[in-house]
Amino acid sequence: MPDPTPQPPDETTTTPPSFEDLVAEGVAVPTEGWDFSWFAGRATEARPSWGYAVSLAGRLAGAEAVLDVDTGGGEVLDFALDRASRTPALLAATESWPPNVAKATELLRPRGVVVVAVPPEAPLPFADGAFDLVTSRHPVRPDWTEIARVLRPGGTYFAQHVGPASVFELVEYFLGPQPEEVRAGRHPERERATAQAAGLEVVDLRAERLRMEFRDIAAVVHFLRKVVWMVPGFTVEAYEGALRALHERIVAEGPFVAHSTRHLIEARKPL
Repeated sequence: MPDPTPQPPDETTTTPPSFEDLVAEGVAVPTEGWDFSWFAGRATEARPSWGYAVSLAGRLAGAEAVLDVDTGGGEVLDFALDRASRTPALLAATESWPPNVAKATELLRPRGVVVVAVPPEAPLPFADGAFDLVTSRHPVRPDWTEIARVLRPGGTYFAQHVGPASVFELVEYFLGPQPEEVRAGRHPERERATAQAAGLEVVDLRAERLRMEFRDIAAVVHFLRKVVWMVPGFTVEAYEGALRALHERIVAEGPFVAHSTRHLIEARKPL
């Protein structure tokens, strides 16, 4: 016979966080660097099949003088150096955003990496032919002429770039349909042509479209604060109505699905 004694309520039951609480959490998270570990459990992104950071470790082991462009907080270069079988004799990195310059310097200086603050679209402050390997993960806007200039003859540019219309499901949710010329920006074939025009030979070019999921509105807020070019001028105040509607949609229907685009590019400077 069942025990008739009333049972206390389940103390493990919790009230889901409110829209206001989630937004406040997304706003409070620091945006410096390219460490995305905060998103664990809140957002996911499939990774490209080529495994850029691990592949970079192999490239570092075979290089003598390396430049990492737009290094962010230095996390990717740090990861690759941890896994490289040997360290290049010369290591330098550039970054334009002051908070990231400070973060990258703190992380990479103990490894012997010289971190140089370079304003956006400024020439690279290095001599012609200074490096046999130039790398970058998600450069803001690759300057192919400068990349070719600082590479030695026979040197290599090895990078992972953001592709066209990346995460545009989210971008267009907030901004509406974008013109085709905007959607087609960063196209890998355009980058191939620009690299070739700068005198480089593109020896590998691979592109993939990858599923992303945003599981709560805090993840959306933090993502748009961190990746500032997605929705230029984004603030919670300016987009509160759209954010609240998206929060209600995620609660009712599940994760908001978008797709990132990435391409791996390897280009060599002829001998």
